[in-house]
Amino acid sequence: MKPALLLTRSDVAQLLDLDSCITAVEAAFRLHGEGGATTGVLAVHVPGGGFHIKAGTLRLSRPYFAAKTNANFPNNAAHGLPTIQGLILLADAEVGTPLALLDSMEITTLRTGAATAVAAKYLAGPDARTVALIGCGNQGWVQLRSVCRVRRLTSARVYDRDRRRAEELARGLRTELGLEIEVSKDAASAARGSDIVVTCTSSHQPILNLGDVTPGAFVAAVGADFPEKQEIAPALLAASRVVVDVLDQAATFGDLHHAIAAGAMRREDVAAELGQIVAGRASVPPNGRDVIVFDSTGMALQDVAAAAAVYERAQASGRGTPVHLAG
Repeated sequence: MKPALLLTRSDVAQLLDLDSCITAVEAAFRLHGEGGATTGVLAVHVPGGGFHIKAGTLRLSRPYFAAKTNANFPNNAAHGLPTIQGLILLADAEVGTPLALLDSMEITTLRTGAATAVAAKYLAGPDARTVALIGCGNQGWVQLRSVCRVRRLTSARVYDRDRRRAEELARGLRTELGLEIEVSKDAASAARGSDIVVTCTSSHQPILNLGDVTPGAFVAAVGADFPEKQEIAPALLAASRVVVDVLDQAATFGDLHHAIAAGAMRREDVAAELGQIVAGRASVPPNGRDVIVFDSTGMALQDVAAAAAVYERAQASGRGTPVHLAG
């Protein structure tokens, strides 16, 4: 049996760029929408954070299976540790042979931004020029870069409860992205008047309420990946057209979960899964009147597609450390 490849975070960063990740993630959503993929998730909660295992299969250049185990501890910065840490196992989905073991941090960061880019491509108004970014941690940088890949933005408003992080992001991306970037005093003032709004926080209560978002805007709600997390008020979600990445997940631990618990929405009120839209099996076009919210909980197929792209590039370039797991 051929050895598996051990791929560190540095390896992954060298092998996967944002544009390639967006392409891979869009293909994953299309296959999901066509019914040609399987996915599942398991969450385990512990004090101060939790673990989730996301797994799925995709038929790309070959059939792939990947399972990602991620730890998510929002207070880790106080200990000098990353919020998210984990591993991805990539295997041959026909015979089960392990192909690679990859650090998950870089893939998780990039594929989360890539999902927002795909959603904005299909759901944001084509003339969108302004964006609000709420949450300026590491994911915020990727989110803003990702949205700029699919829309010709001219200005951004950014907000973080730690103003220094928002100011650092504004300085760091102003020239790189060619945007006018201003730091807002709160989430609502950032969102009002913006064509696109991205929330990527660890909030446990709504940070956007009904009336905070301009009619016709597109909102990518990225932060709610555990049942306790929440960014979008149920009333705002109920007044919007809602698109999810995976309906079962969103109804279990996304912002949709909170709207259902509050009696503001039912599963049946969701307009579509993003994969259905990418595959051409559903349509939720922007109309300039309705807010469209993408409830992004993190689909395992994003990890499969990104990990497969990294593995194939590693094979082609000779990068990674061979490991005989069966030895």
